[in-house]
Amino acid sequence: MPPAERLPAERLAAESPFAESLRAESLLAESLLAWSGETLRDLPWRATRDPWAVLVSETMLQQTQVGRVIGPFVSFVARWPEPAALASARPSEVIDAWWGLGYNRRAVRLRACAQAIVDRHGGRIPDQLGTLLDLPGVGSYTARAVLAFAFERPVGVIDTNAARVLARAVAGHRLKLGEAQSLADASVPPQRSWAWNSAVLDLGATVCTAREPACDRCPLGPRSCAWLAAGRPEPDPSLGTAGSSGTQSRFAGSDRQGRGRLVAALVRGPIGLPALAATAGWPDDPVRAERVALTLVRDGLAVVGADGMLRLP
Repeated sequence: MPPAERLPAERLAAESPFAESLRAESLLAESLLAWSGETLRDLPWRATRDPWAVLVSETMLQQTQVGRVIGPFVSFVARWPEPAALASARPSEVIDAWWGLGYNRRAVRLRACAQAIVDRHGGRIPDQLGTLLDLPGVGSYTARAVLAFAFERPVGVIDTNAARVLARAVAGHRLKLGEAQSLADASVPPQRSWAWNSAVLDLGATVCTAREPACDRCPLGPRSCAWLAAGRPEPDPSLGTAGSSGTQSRFAGSDRQGRGRLVAALVRGPIGLPALAATAGWPDDPVRAERVALTLVRDGLAVVGADGMLRLP
């Protein structure tokens, strides 16, 4: 009688270059899931398995703090509860609703994604990785987040928080992006994708933080965390893991800040060329202001009307 076919996650675990670490991982899984059951953050997108709501939340959460996303997310999905609704909205409406989240081009991309979902998939969110990746604005993280949190597929969700936990607790050394993703996929306990990924993300966000990890209150402890068991040697394995530099570019005085000021003003009304520099916050640098304004046009966040005024599309 042929041996029973192993599930994909089981094959990943057996074939993973981290198989030695994974064989000792059941205690880690039990500890982390038990901790998560008591402390999991109550977030509105965690109350649904609707793939559209998950896609919206994950797009909003890219490079934006959780606390800033909660209110806009609730309003956004109430206003546009399905892809077809957003696909038919005016770009200016979507940009207006996005205000406060930053990186406003995500709003335009999400609308384009909704249009592609309607045109290619009859308004239904696809449930295959490759098909999700073909959608405008959907990258590896967002595609896997939809699979894990909406469809509960056995895939690991990797952001900087999750990568940090894997590098420190499981591997004990720095991980390349491909290594982190393979380890994340292999670490998902059977039938627990939603719970596991939620727990890993929360641990990285609230306990296993970048600058001052709270190892004294971590549910894993030295029995389950390779880095802690080794005495937290330098360099920290999370530094450079999955492409993370550990630093963020300065916002104050940046082009991003100027773009944000211009978008905020455009929500209120058109801007004339003479007012661009002052509106962007650089009254003595009109050349820079015009250059940044043109990036808004390029990204679909603004248009220049026949009257020469910059306005929302």
